[in-house]
Amino acid sequence: MMIPDQSPFHGARAVKGVGRRAVLRGAVIGALAAAPVPFARRLTNGSEQAAATASAAAQTEASGSCATLPLVGGAEFPIGLFWPPHPFATTVERYAQMREAGFTFLITGNYVDDSAILNQSLAIADQVGLKVLVSSDPDVQNFSQRFTISDDRSVPMSITTADARKLATDALNRYRGFGSFAGFSLGDEPPAGRFPTLAKAFAVAREVAPDYTPYSNLVPGSGSGYQAFVRQFVDTVHPPMLSFDRYPLLASGEDAQYFANWAIIRSEGLRANIPTWTFVQSVEFNGHRFPTAAELLWQINTSLAYGCKGIQYFTYWQPDPARGEGFGRALTTLDGTLTPLYTAAKTINTTWLSQVGVELKPLVSELAVHANETPPAGATGFTPDTYLSGTSGSAAVLGRFRPTDAAKTRWLLVANRQHTTGASTTVTLNQATVTKVSVFDPATRAYTAQPDRTKIVATLAPGAAALYRLDA
Repeated sequence: MMIPDQSPFHGARAVKGVGRRAVLRGAVIGALAAAPVPFARRLTNGSEQAAATASAAAQTEASGSCATLPLVGGAEFPIGLFWPPHPFATTVERYAQMREAGFTFLITGNYVDDSAILNQSLAIADQVGLKVLVSSDPDVQNFSQRFTISDDRSVPMSITTADARKLATDALNRYRGFGSFAGFSLGDEPPAGRFPTLAKAFAVAREVAPDYTPYSNLVPGSGSGYQAFVRQFVDTVHPPMLSFDRYPLLASGEDAQYFANWAIIRSEGLRANIPTWTFVQSVEFNGHRFPTAAELLWQINTSLAYGCKGIQYFTYWQPDPARGEGFGRALTTLDGTLTPLYTAAKTINTTWLSQVGVELKPLVSELAVHANETPPAGATGFTPDTYLSGTSGSAAVLGRFRPTDAAKTRWLLVANRQHTTGASTTVTLNQATVTKVSVFDPATRAYTAQPDRTKIVATLAPGAAALYRLDA
């Protein structure tokens, strides 16, 4: 999709023009987008206030029903990938490699885009235990991306609500027999002008396929304009999760707006009571470097500290550089050779992320702050409170979590702020509140009590993190 020159999303793209995810999907869908609509309106009368109240009520109802949806609900932490193997590599061996690397689901793409190859993909996913979000089915794209849903037949490039329902039903009937089918991806990086019709597509999907997950992913950004954009998406579309992508490992260094972006997503996810997901950078392309294992781990752990409930990789298979933006290595090369990043992802996913993710998934993000450094733009610095009385040592991102009930127990994730050096971070605990400290061991999935309940000393490898339970 095109990013307009007047975009309020400060830092949304390293380069203007067609987004790299849009390059992979095909720019034609973005070209069909309607003109942008205002990001926010002042509530000036009772009818607008009533509309806002109704929107909030609809979102609350939607979030309350997502606990049973595939990927969003359940105990397993969702670890997904974008740009899976192409049709000639859609084999049991290739899908087994993805599952062995700890991935739990994939989003279809990379020319897996007709019913025959999609059926093959889902059948193989059934065999290896992967879930699938179908995005590239023509009927799905027609009712969610290519056309406007409107019962006003004078609207150009439109289909009726009944048409959309028929397309969604036909697509559902093709895939509902597969245990791997998790739902539909209904629009990647939609512009604000598409939100009203995307909301109708989500409503149709919820009506036709209430037991499956409707999904959409947002562009990155920062600043008040972007926050209004995200809020408009949430309040208009009512998604079961809030997903975004931002790729912070630039050839020139670290993206200075990365944490500002996360702060907005976290805030809006908490406001709407829906989980937040992100994409991590796992491919090199124009202006972006090939990640190291520590940089991949750093993206994951800083995201977890900001309350992330689903990690997705962009990309798994190397996109063909001929598509644009100079795509290089990902977890595989163009010919499918596994790169060192595949091994790194496998280790991270299977020995850390899947285990710690299960611990954090049911909890609510209560705090996301930066300790022992001047906070990056848009981020919040540490201040003492009823659980944490001080910090010292190496810079860290602290994420604290609470249960959904009234229990006073808290969980604290201490993430190394750096991906190039190790860290030793001390967090002093408020003795009036904290009675016991235990550290999580992902190998045993158990907590071990620490002899000293006055403080935590986290010794962390580059990009690493540690999880602690604070009994109170």
